[in-house]
Amino acid sequence: MIFTATSLQDAFIIDLEEKPDHRGFFARTFCANEFANHGLKPVVAQCNLSYNYKKGTLRGMHYQLRPAAETKLIRCIKGAIYDVIIDMRPESPTFLSHIGVELTADNRRALYVPEMFAHGYQALTDDAEVVYQVGEFYTPGYEKGLRYNDPFFNIEWPLDVTVISDKDASWPLLETIPIGSPDPVEAVC
Repeated sequence: MIFTATSLQDAFIIDLEEKPDHRGFFARTFCANEFANHGLKPVVAQCNLSYNYKKGTLRGMHYQLRPAAETKLIRCIKGAIYDVIIDMRPESPTFLSHIGVELTADNRRALYVPEMFAHGYQALTDDAEVVYQVGEFYTPGYEKGLRYNDPFFNIEWPLDVTVISDKDASWPLLETIPIGSPDPVEAVC
């Protein structure tokens, strides 16, 4: 695997290191030792599949609070998505910064999402499928989110949002979080 650091602390793009032969190629998509050697959490508690009927579908922005904070390894296995992460760690030098990465079945690229990062994506094609390897169990009492169109972040989604859940459309805006509190992230509800 080829690990490329992003502009957000502890977040990596992971490309395949293909071993081609006359049959096609072989590539490792996950290795606990390689993840640990890069300082990443090498735990997989759950594997999830997300399917999206229509391009423009948006899911996010989701995260879980400590002690149930999740790491995620996101890969698009059919079609294409635009994946966005936001650093929600108050102690981080990249706190409240975000990036977007195009993940496609063709580029076979993955995005490693550290704990306490809000995560969401938009389907760029019909019938987009996304696989998540998650480092913690889903814990509803610790689930939080941010509005996908929060003007503070000004995320430039590639397409108009055509489908979104009521829950994702109604997450709070960052301006409602008391940033001066000891743990502003926990204030998001």
